Amino acid sequence: MKQKFTRFAALTAATVGLSLAAVSGASANEPTAKWCSGVKIAAFPGGPQGGVFANNVYNGFRQAEADLGPEVTYYFSDWDPNKMLQQIQQAVATKVDGIATYGFAGEPATGPIVEQAFAQGTIFTTLNTSLPESQKKFSANGFGYVGAPNYAAGFALASEAAKRSNLQAGDSVFVWGLKGQGGDRGQRTVGVIEAFEKAGAKVIYQEIDSATNADPNAGTATFVGVMGANPGVKIVVTDHGGLTSNVGVYAKAASLTPGQVYFAGFDMSPNTAQAVKEGFQNLVIDQQPFLQGYIPILNICLTKKFGFSGLDINTAGAFVDSTNVDAVAPLAAVEIR
Repeated sequence: MKQKFTRFAALTAATVGLSLAAVSGASANEPTAKWCSGVKIAAFPGGPQGGVFANNVYNGFRQAEADLGPEVTYYFSDWDPNKMLQQIQQAVATKVDGIATYGFAGEPATGPIVEQAFAQGTIFTTLNTSLPESQKKFSANGFGYVGAPNYAAGFALASEAAKRSNLQAGDSVFVWGLKGQGGDRGQRTVGVIEAFEKAGAKVIYQEIDSATNADPNAGTATFVGVMGANPGVKIVVTDHGGLTSNVGVYAKAASLTPGQVYFAGFDMSPNTAQAVKEGFQNLVIDQQPFLQGYIPILNICLTKKFGFSGLDINTAGAFVDSTNVDAVAPLAAVEIR
């Protein structure tokens, strides 16, 4: 019995020694600055350089580049899905280590490019607008998504606006969106419309044209025309960060007073914060686009350096209104929120 105990004790001591050695070895890996140095990434802020929302994403990209150390090339696409698709193809051709982009062009157009990217060793991940089939296929290889679940976000915004404005069945609402855009992006507008239809509202819909998509000021005449033809509109939803930032301009051009129409939209900006304070903008979903830039760069670095799978993160967790805008406005002013 004593011999068996001695043998067990020896084995136990050896096991403990190995465990301690493993712990000691793990602790020898000290934190490293710029640990993603040498990794080349193509990053897509989405809109025009300096534009609303796109600049917040760009700031997130740049902060991640500064923190982590990769070499990042930026592609600005003017919110044009076809232009973005061409730029993605260009980025794949340069054989970068990773691509962080929107899924605006949809799965049929983008899926084959995703296949090509992973086949050559380029990590592909999305922000703001998902490519669910590609993500399902390549998640283990680093394909992630950072942004809102778009249909759910649209439905939530419209439902909250209906509740807060005491919308009644038969009331008119104006939805200005991108229902015609392919894939997941169009589903956000669909979510807005279906929530209002569920509430029994009469939906007046206007697709955002390409000129207004690139420059919100181009849509002022359209807004004035729609509101003039429908004087009883109770709620307006702008399903576009740039248009939401221009609500004050639209309202004044249409001779609306603060509170006359309930405005709800997507994304914070300095102008949106000001419109909330002035009483024109009533409700905003904050998608936190800075995170939609920062985290995809981190995702690519984690996959490239350590083999981690893709991250899936919902960034649209909060509403902004007059009760909390003062906390967000200073960050919106520097295009972080």
